[in-house]
Amino acid sequence: MIIIKSSEEIRLMRESGKVTAFVLRSLAELIKPGISTKDISDYVEETILKNGMTPTFKGYNGYPAGACVSVNEEVIHGIPRSSRLLREGDIVSVDIGSTWKGYVSDAARTYAVGAVSDAARRLIDVTEACFFEGLAFCRVGCRLSDISHAIQSKAESEGFSVVRDFVGHGIGRDMHEEPQIPNYGKPGRGPRLAKGMVFAIEPMVSAGSHEVEVLLDNWTAVTRDGSLAAHYENTVVITEDRPEPLTLE
Repeated sequence: MIIIKSSEEIRLMRESGKVTAFVLRSLAELIKPGISTKDISDYVEETILKNGMTPTFKGYNGYPAGACVSVNEEVIHGIPRSSRLLREGDIVSVDIGSTWKGYVSDAARTYAVGAVSDAARRLIDVTEACFFEGLAFCRVGCRLSDISHAIQSKAESEGFSVVRDFVGHGIGRDMHEEPQIPNYGKPGRGPRLAKGMVFAIEPMVSAGSHEVEVLLDNWTAVTRDGSLAAHYENTVVITEDRPEPLTLE
């Protein structure tokens, strides 16, 4: 069942989303060669706490950190480590959530570490563009799979693959609510979208195959062929008119 949010619930999620958006924007200045993935997670956690909110990821299903920090072929759920130092030319995906008065916002970005290759930059840019292709279908009356199809079509038209083992999702009092929102599929399927639905739309795009595997830490998902991967996510409200992303500044 898709939970319809009241205007008050959306207001609380909007407040949470402002902090999540601020943290992600400020990371662009922090991320550079030589810092560790733990430095990134520590900054995320401390900044969310300073704003009076709770880092949603910390302890979620046993996850040990305030942010997921995934480097290069790591798609999602990378565990931050002080020994994992970023190098010039890496790309790093940071996925975070803030909880405010019981309501969650969830978003992610992929950042270039110093100067990156043209291919890496293109992957980052296309992944972001995939989100906006999906966003165009976050409107009353569209079908859920219209979002999925738009994301897949954009990624594949640019020569990339969408990861299929992980999906977007509903969000509200829980970080993961119904429905699941794959980043692939045929259009015109699934429930019709209605005012008050709130989704985390999150293209995960690979430069190679869509196949992934989870490492022995039981969290970190990597591309099976070792190709680069990027991630771009926002929490989005379905309104009477245009969609409202809560985690974009």
